[in-house]
Amino acid sequence: MNFQINTGEELFLVVILAFLVFGALGICVAVIHLYLSVKQLALPAEKSPKEDLYAGGTFWNRLFRVPPSSANDSLLMEHAPDGIQELDNPTPPWFMFLFYGTIVFAAVYLVIYHVAGDGDIMNREYTTEIAAADKAREAYLKKFANSVNENNVTVLKDAKAVTEGKKLFDQYCVACHGSAGEGKVGPNLTDEYWLHGGTVKAVFHTITEGVPDKGMLSWKKQLNPIQIQQVTSYIFSLKGSNPAGAKEPQGEKLAAE
Repeated sequence: MNFQINTGEELFLVVILAFLVFGALGICVAVIHLYLSVKQLALPAEKSPKEDLYAGGTFWNRLFRVPPSSANDSLLMEHAPDGIQELDNPTPPWFMFLFYGTIVFAAVYLVIYHVAGDGDIMNREYTTEIAAADKAREAYLKKFANSVNENNVTVLKDAKAVTEGKKLFDQYCVACHGSAGEGKVGPNLTDEYWLHGGTVKAVFHTITEGVPDKGMLSWKKQLNPIQIQQVTSYIFSLKGSNPAGAKEPQGEKLAAE
């Protein structure tokens, strides 16, 4: 565990922790001292009737400090506000153990979760779960993507797939084909003319394998088959858009699928 104080908030938490720890120790010492002092002052030569009430009981009676009901008269307190009589029963030992245990638990919790940073507080737990979900999603998409190939690829029509294809096109294809597919170094993608085939399978193959003789890279290492299908679908959505500055037709004219 690498303990470092990097921010003012961490320093503040350390100070609070120190106050809690030393405060708890101080309270324990004070309580023990007070208990011993009171016990010494109140201790007569012989055991008091109140002590005898708990001395002869069972383990559970001593643990919970529960005297027999027949001893209630000897436990009555002198004052009786509004005529209500009270019994002078001490705090049960189990309750005191529980109380001091909560102080120790709070100190340990503060160190682990807010000072050392080893505990899964809400924000850290959320980040961890999101990262795990992203990995699972990537693994699923990778597995699913491998099911798409040149033989079964189709044009995707849903808006989400086309939008994803546009994002990929803008990232990888704009330099050669223009932001609207009008063509620059590469051919115009919005007309009916194709250099390497105009079917969805042909376009998918061209993007996947590239055209080395013409300077077009193979994108199968950068893009998975699903992403290539999305780019292909976006290219088909550009048909007939007639962007400004469109490059002259190249290749063979083919009817749209």
